[in-house]
Amino acid sequence: MEKILLHMCCGPCSCYPTKKLRAEGFEPVGYFFNPNIHPHQEWRLRLRTAREFSEKVGIKFFADNHYRLREYLAKVWSVVDEADTIQFGDGFHRRCGICYAWRLGEAARFAAENNFEIFTSTLFYSRHQNHALMKKIAEHFAEKFGVKFFYEDFRAGWQEGIDLSLELGLYRQNYCGCLFSEEERFSNDLRKARKKFFADRQSRA
Repeated sequence: MEKILLHMCCGPCSCYPTKKLRAEGFEPVGYFFNPNIHPHQEWRLRLRTAREFSEKVGIKFFADNHYRLREYLAKVWSVVDEADTIQFGDGFHRRCGICYAWRLGEAARFAAENNFEIFTSTLFYSRHQNHALMKKIAEHFAEKFGVKFFYEDFRAGWQEGIDLSLELGLYRQNYCGCLFSEEERFSNDLRKARKKFFADRQSRA
């Protein structure tokens, strides 16, 4: 089977992609690089769960073991403002593109430096990410580092992946990972601000 580097966001998101890749003749090797995750305990928990998943399904696993929140904030802070927090017509944030580029770029670099000819990411399992933008970014870095990017829309196995993660007893998070997504998931004030913003915009239409 051909080796493929699988950038892993977390354990649960890796369940279906790993199964699908194996069915297509690949042997995934996991790589955890997710400096966006907040807080530190959540990052450690997701790293531990990704490693746990790898052990349970028998794939090799590599990880960046450094918490890089300060670097993440330095990269995204310039595009984080009220408009980014409340309003985005296509449903996605400007900051997400920066996050995609860092993580997918690092995956491509790691693949090139460790003799992988091809890479992909569990980001393409998520229903909550901008697949067109991620694909464009991944292809850019594949060309830059001289490796191939394998694209598959893993969203087709969304429920199967959930079922597999439950069978394996994996920790399942309930927000994307960064402190901004955590706020969006749990903040009543932000939900009210969004509701008001869209109501005002509709009234002006």
